[in-house]
Amino acid sequence: MNFNGLSVGIPREIMEHEFRVAAIPETVKKLVAGGAKVLVETGAGSGAHFYDDEYRAAGATIVDDCEKLYAQADIIMKVKEPLYNETKNKHEVAMMKKGQLLVTFLHPASPSNHGMVQDLASQGVTALTLDGIPRITRAQSMDALTSMSTVAGYKGVIMAADVLTRFLPMVGTAVGVIQPSQVFVVGVGVAGLQALATAKRLGAQVFAADIRPDAVEQAKSLGSKIVETGVPAQMAIGQGGYALALTNEWLNKEREAIREAVAKSDIIVLSALVPGKIAPILVTEEMVKGIRPGSVIVDIAIDQGGNCASTDPGRTCVKHGVTIIGTKNIPGYLPTSSTWMFAHNILNFVSHLVKDGKLNIDRRDEIIASSLVTIDGGLVHAGALEAIAASGKGA
Repeated sequence: MNFNGLSVGIPREIMEHEFRVAAIPETVKKLVAGGAKVLVETGAGSGAHFYDDEYRAAGATIVDDCEKLYAQADIIMKVKEPLYNETKNKHEVAMMKKGQLLVTFLHPASPSNHGMVQDLASQGVTALTLDGIPRITRAQSMDALTSMSTVAGYKGVIMAADVLTRFLPMVGTAVGVIQPSQVFVVGVGVAGLQALATAKRLGAQVFAADIRPDAVEQAKSLGSKIVETGVPAQMAIGQGGYALALTNEWLNKEREAIREAVAKSDIIVLSALVPGKIAPILVTEEMVKGIRPGSVIVDIAIDQGGNCASTDPGRTCVKHGVTIIGTKNIPGYLPTSSTWMFAHNILNFVSHLVKDGKLNIDRRDEIIASSLVTIDGGLVHAGALEAIAASGKGA
């Protein structure tokens, strides 16, 4: 690790209910040992219980003004996408400078982020998104998406259970037995599998659906009953074992296949993603109307647009008697554990982008190519370009 005087900025996250931070004293110490000058905004880590004095002891400089931090840093390490800073009356992108490197979760295909990533390109920022890191062996230690998906699956079920009006486990009482709740997980990748495991530990009956046969087998290994989608494997599996985007015909067939299970479930966890693309709508508003009142949907896929047509991004709402959780930063509600994982992931990734004390954005490298969003004034992320073109708003 040779940063040779490069300055790394760690701003305080400004998204509502976001308490994570991109570096902890342990990783700051490693950056400093590698020759980096580390700037940490005042109070950046306090929400996750990492404090300014600890960062100072690790070798960081504490900066009390985020604009100064953005102006001085060569590399910006963040958790969430840049947002409008109400205190400064300025967007975080506007604080960035040409040639600066930004590493964070950008979710560039999500419609709410299209304008922001276009502005990053216009600003001349080189931006890489952590949700684009491929799940290959040499990238495992950089894979923040897997780490945060683990948190989202666990915490998503806890959040749903908190607002559910029924017990999750079977409960025996003096007047009879209350049957366990049914939890249905749609999309059993890392987040979905953790959701299944958590619901099972809490005593619920668990059901799962996924278009990928390997994912289905993993769900079975956790004791889940399977809801078959009927989607042929050759249409379901893409590079690296990820799900492929389905045609409208097969998407409609999948919706019909899961409709009954959705209607009968007490908690529906939606975590179906297609890498680099907008998440597919698997639960329509018509399907929500058929769910028993008092049930809960937690749309873990909301950062990439969501799997439920009725989800209100960033909010919890009640529609047709069903509570729909659209919280956009679920891992932010478990900040200490998620920050510890995230800080190590992003350090490993940023270290991969630096060679001999200089930024080295080698687009021939699979890890970099799949996560690169903007460079040299242009937007280059395929999923974002496709989504923007589909929206009719052109890049």
